[in-house]
Amino acid sequence: MLTVIINAFHGIKNILPKNNPQLSKIYLKIHDFQIKVNQNQHQSPKERLRIAIEQLENKTIETSLAGINDLEQIAQNYPQYHWIIMDILTTFVRENAPYMPQEKITSNLSTKVSVDIQAALTVIARRDVNKDPENEQLDLSHTDMRGANLNKANLEQTNLYQANLAEANLTEANLAGAILSAANLEGTNLYLANLEGAILSAASLKGANLFRANLQCASLYLAGLHGAVLKDAILDGANLREAKFSE
Repeated sequence: MLTVIINAFHGIKNILPKNNPQLSKIYLKIHDFQIKVNQNQHQSPKERLRIAIEQLENKTIETSLAGINDLEQIAQNYPQYHWIIMDILTTFVRENAPYMPQEKITSNLSTKVSVDIQAALTVIARRDVNKDPENEQLDLSHTDMRGANLNKANLEQTNLYQANLAEANLTEANLAGAILSAANLEGTNLYLANLEGAILSAASLKGANLFRANLQCASLYLAGLHGAVLKDAILDGANLREAKFSE
């Protein structure tokens, strides 16, 4: 992830105005992070984990991205740290992108997820699920993930209670058994998503795209489905009791 940023900068710096102090500062900052990341590769995974956590706590986009990048590499190379790192990343999202429905946040995209939150979600979504321990659950409840790109994300059994996923891209995502009670899914793209057995009680799905989505045995009790696209959706065994199809 950091490599992509660095390569992109190298690719455009030659066409940008020269002798620009601001651009020079950005380049030096990215270069410094590149050196630090390379140095970290030779340290123990425990030490790399400590450094990555410190980078997340630094609260700047550059350091957060560097930390997230290193955390993903550690999780891939050292299975014993896999779930610890997923817990660190979900905690990072919850603490830095909280959703408070009582403030009546609208579903517009003027406050899309920040770059570092999207990066953390991307790592979580594409993790090696075979390394997930049994009887553990990702916790992304009460989070604001409006407009997030979670295409083909694996969020099976994830706790997304009262999460704001309005206008998010969840195309072909695996949400089987996920807890989405009272979640905001207005305008969310759930095309071909797997929501088998998911709990969507009192969730708002106004204008959501559920075309060909698998809602087999899902609970949609009291869910708001006004304007939702349900064409070719699988609804076998779904609980639609008191679901609202019109306002």
